[in-house]
Amino acid sequence: MVEPVGNHYIVARPVYSENSFDEEHEKLHRYHKNFWDNLKLYFRCSRQKAKKIALRFFPIVSWLPAYRFREWILSDIISGINTGLVSVLQGLAFALLVNVPPGYGLYAAFFPVLVYFIFGTSRHISVGPFPVLSLMVGGVVVRLVPDSSPGNDTSTNTTNIDEERVMVAASVTFLSGIIQLLLGILQFGFIVIYLSHSLISGFTTAAAIHVLVSQLKFMLQLSVPGYNVPFGIIYTLESVFSQIKDTNIADLVTSLLVLLIVFVVKELNDRYKAKLPAPIPIELIVTVLAALISHFVKFKERFNVAVVGELEEGFKAPVAPDIGILQKCIGDSISIAIVAFAVAFSVAKVYSIKHDYPIDGNQELIAFGLGNIVGGAFRGFASSTALSRSGVQESTGGKTQIAGIISAFIVLIVILAIGFLLAPLQKSVLAALALGNLKGMLMQFKEVGVLWRKDKYDCVIWVVTFLAAVFLGLDIGLATAVAFELLTVVIRSQFPSCTVLANVGRSNIYRNRKDYTDIYEPEGVKIFRCSSPVFFANIEFFKEKLITAVGFNPLRVLRKRNKALRKIRKMLKKGELQVTPKGLICMANQTHESDEELDNNRIEELDQPTSMTDLPIQINWSSDLPPGITVPQVNIHSIVLDFSAVSFLDFSAMRVLQKTLKEFIRIDIDIYIAGAHEGFLEKLERCEFFDEEIKPSMFFLSIHDAVLHILLKKDTASSPKLKLTEKDTNKDYIINTSNGLRSRENTKPNQNWKKDNNNAPQTENKQIQFGVGKAIEVTVSCG
Repeated sequence: MVEPVGNHYIVARPVYSENSFDEEHEKLHRYHKNFWDNLKLYFRCSRQKAKKIALRFFPIVSWLPAYRFREWILSDIISGINTGLVSVLQGLAFALLVNVPPGYGLYAAFFPVLVYFIFGTSRHISVGPFPVLSLMVGGVVVRLVPDSSPGNDTSTNTTNIDEERVMVAASVTFLSGIIQLLLGILQFGFIVIYLSHSLISGFTTAAAIHVLVSQLKFMLQLSVPGYNVPFGIIYTLESVFSQIKDTNIADLVTSLLVLLIVFVVKELNDRYKAKLPAPIPIELIVTVLAALISHFVKFKERFNVAVVGELEEGFKAPVAPDIGILQKCIGDSISIAIVAFAVAFSVAKVYSIKHDYPIDGNQELIAFGLGNIVGGAFRGFASSTALSRSGVQESTGGKTQIAGIISAFIVLIVILAIGFLLAPLQKSVLAALALGNLKGMLMQFKEVGVLWRKDKYDCVIWVVTFLAAVFLGLDIGLATAVAFELLTVVIRSQFPSCTVLANVGRSNIYRNRKDYTDIYEPEGVKIFRCSSPVFFANIEFFKEKLITAVGFNPLRVLRKRNKALRKIRKMLKKGELQVTPKGLICMANQTHESDEELDNNRIEELDQPTSMTDLPIQINWSSDLPPGITVPQVNIHSIVLDFSAVSFLDFSAMRVLQKTLKEFIRIDIDIYIAGAHEGFLEKLERCEFFDEEIKPSMFFLSIHDAVLHILLKKDTASSPKLKLTEKDTNKDYIINTSNGLRSRENTKPNQNWKKDNNNAPQTENKQIQFGVGKAIEVTVSCG
């Protein structure tokens, strides 16, 4: 019964243990499916399931028939043209990161888009090259096909190297696609959850640094070999600065000028995006102007600048991947596959939330996998989505992947018809355009300060990821970052927050006793909370913190008591102790005996429960003992363990917990566990956790239930007039404390309501009042 009173509420119910609650409230017995049940269900076939799978595997069947042609087509056409122009330029620029001829970047911007149009679930992302992936593929390319020595830099040798590098890039992309496809089929789309925002941010920032360093050789036109080894970035910078005197001034000035213009205009686009109908296509404008100036001023002949050169028109026949290359780049392909999916899925999720439509992680894996397989077969390189390109597609009004198809059509026109117009374009211009797209990634450095103030663990993950990816390389750095991220999770769960709780405000609220002044702690009761799962790695830490909280080691106390009992038995047998109405009196001088002598090679008996059945008197461990016999004092009688935050308990931890609880129980301390989640007791029963000492009755619904049960139990034990059985605890009581724990939560009305004409319930109650002090005053009144 809940009775609202203003902004307060009053709850009337009995004190519930788990057992009493289940007895009073019938529980539904549900069948929980096991692994084999789920497996049978997964492979069961029906017409409805086949239709559902087909619709999920081909999302185009769902959204294309519902396409609003008149409302959306114009927006998609405008968006597709703008996105296509950006895709052409980024494809050419990012091909330099892969260390292949620029024309192959157009293939990477074309084929994956066609595949994603059919199989993808996001309506707004623009599929194609991404600088981080291009750099990762380029690292594999340089490792397997290194640069030729300066003396062998002939036209024929350069052509052969380019062909080999194209084959390596295509093979790596093909294998990455296979991995993504398998992960999607096996429903492994959840793997992206292991790449946190901090990790992705630090990794992409480090990749931006790698992109910046890798483009220096094109901006300065230097012959810098690739170093895909740990600390390769340092070797690259060393090579650049050792040749700095050979810089081509024309390329340097052109790239700096382009970079400045691009940064300024992009800043204007961001600042005035609300007023501009569409972002200024600065990359297109700069590219056209640079190509025209280079052609008419004849930069190549006059200043010996490096240019794109003639692009091959049309497509080459698809090729099968090289098996030898696949065997050498399995690890790299896995990293590329995961990073490509993580980046694309994170961007797709942003737009899906903004425009309120669902996306399927597993289907995204399948779409990108098939896209990379087709792209690799046609000599493209790994694709994902570029943040800037997707931003163009969405901000210019793109509604669906129709815009993606139109952007692919623009790329197709360049491949088939007008690619020759880009021949005089300087490679330094493409390098500057690639760097111009890194602004967003480089600005992520600002997150370090924010993360440090909000969550230091996330900040450390960001920094470690950044440093590992910068100095160890993107592949090893990613693996190191994931391992470190998981290590932080283990550390946080291995050393959980353990606190001693107290009642706050004389209500049913329990908080850390160190944080509040208005607290009440029942005498002889310790309330201990562990805010973490308990498992094999942190159970010893849990045990250590519990012992620290109570102030003594129960095993040490138990052994001391058993040793004392042995000594008392021995002294009684020798007549050195005499039993009197006032207790035990020592009749002889005490002689010292070592613990080793008392143990008598039976140390295991000291861990057993104390037994006084053979003694003529019951020993009170809190009173004075005979001279020479000392045991540690125990000033508590009950411990409440708050397990509301313990999501699971593994078998190894269960055994240690069972042993620890028995040690407390054997020194006459009652143990109660409160707030355990659903299914916790069933698991303990399956694992044979309970026995004669540890019983299910120690589990209570809440801390407050356990505390009130303890107060009632201790008061009952101390009163000769009030003896309650276990069944009596479900009767009606109002438990009040003077200047202590006051609560009406434990008021339970009689089940037989007596209602007057106004429907007001009349209840019969027994009232028990608990004082706060060493003596507890108990009065019983029956209504």
